Amino acid sequence: MLSIRDLVKIYPGPVTALQGIDLDVSNGMFGLLGPNGAGKSTLMKVIAGLLEPTSGAVTLDGEDILAEPERVWERLGYLPQDFGFYPHLSGRAMLKHLLRLKGVRAPGGLRRLSATLLERVNLAEASRRKVKEYSGGMRQRLGIAQAIAGDPRILIVDEPTAGLDPEERLRFYHILAELAEDRIVLLSTHIVEDVAVLCPAFAVIKDGRLVARTTPAKARAAIAGAVFEGTVDESELDRVHAEHTVIQSLLFEGQHRVRIYQPAGADHAGFEPTDATLEDAYLVMMKTNADLPGAAPHAVAAGGSA
Repeated sequence: MLSIRDLVKIYPGPVTALQGIDLDVSNGMFGLLGPNGAGKSTLMKVIAGLLEPTSGAVTLDGEDILAEPERVWERLGYLPQDFGFYPHLSGRAMLKHLLRLKGVRAPGGLRRLSATLLERVNLAEASRRKVKEYSGGMRQRLGIAQAIAGDPRILIVDEPTAGLDPEERLRFYHILAELAEDRIVLLSTHIVEDVAVLCPAFAVIKDGRLVARTTPAKARAAIAGAVFEGTVDESELDRVHAEHTVIQSLLFEGQHRVRIYQPAGADHAGFEPTDATLEDAYLVMMKTNADLPGAAPHAVAAGGSA
């Protein structure tokens, strides 16, 4: 169990990046969803023992991460948002170098371990190619290979699918889902689809505080019957924005398709009821600064069934 209590991080300025985060995360995939600059990466770095918080507590299976981070590092795998590689090295050589830096020991040697890890992330056939020839998805899979070395108790992945094409993203989803079967996997992202596909439970972070802890099904159910969609003439867009909570306004086949949130559930001229999505629920929280009905902003149990 990963346990976070009243976690605060204030940078010089002062800038409060985290405002009293409380959360428990058990085995499986758990999502941390929020916009860029919300505090997600700061939280990930604190959990990874790379950044000292201003106050608060973080424990992993009862062991204090903040007091002795080095004791947790061997049980932790971390794929940061920006991961540097030496482009002139082959994938295999790069992975072996990373394993040496991490101090990983393998009974059969690092060469055999590297081959096993590359096979697991579907890079065995590309292991001799230079990293500079790898696609974005291949580089992320190489990053995951180093992160899972040593079979870590907790795996932290920060914005892992940003910039990936749909095929690479799907391949990465399968890898993460497999890894979450027997460990804690903490997925930090601003991409709602990542959470919808992978996470049975997630928390939403905004301006350094948790604004909700829920499940995809509960989040959708909380706004069911309150989402409407219609086509709006460009000359009417300003009026619609002034009169309604606009969730999204998108061009579709040259027309403005607008989705609005109306908790009262009444019909509106030109708008029809539509099924609520997880993205709708997330954007409602971002735009209204309100918690969803049924979401628990300060709940600390993070199991998939909660």
